[in-house]
Amino acid sequence: MKIARHAEIIKLINQYAIETQEELAARLNESGFSVTQATVSRDIRQLNLTKMPTENGHFRYVLMQKKDQNLSEKYARVLKDAVLSMDVAQNILVIKTVSGMAMAAAAALDELNWGEIVGCIAGDNTIMCAVRSAEEAVQAVEKLKKMLDIFGKVH
Repeated sequence: MKIARHAEIIKLINQYAIETQEELAARLNESGFSVTQATVSRDIRQLNLTKMPTENGHFRYVLMQKKDQNLSEKYARVLKDAVLSMDVAQNILVIKTVSGMAMAAAAALDELNWGEIVGCIAGDNTIMCAVRSAEEAVQAVEKLKKMLDIFGKVH
């Protein structure tokens, strides 16, 4: 139950600008999770959530990126070695990879926890990433291009 609740919390904070524990508890209760503020407080600590400022001067909960920079670099290296090209179709990012590398590259993208990408499906040499909007799909491509450029590969 806790794993499902944590997954729902991550989904909710990515979908809504949630400012308070009470608001998060209310959203969880609406989603079918019977929680108290104390449970939400514990979940926030366990998930390592923090509050970040928004454009309008308010704050919202966000998932802290992994502190292990080496891990992020490893994921970036996997992507650098795998990615051949990228294209966008509406809110879908399609990534072509070296044959046999799509699953590893999709797993690396998922582990990076980019807010734009909802999830990835991989075949042998193609990844389909569901992105929240067409605009965010373009942003994800630019973000990935920058990451690949840092490691010496530009598309």
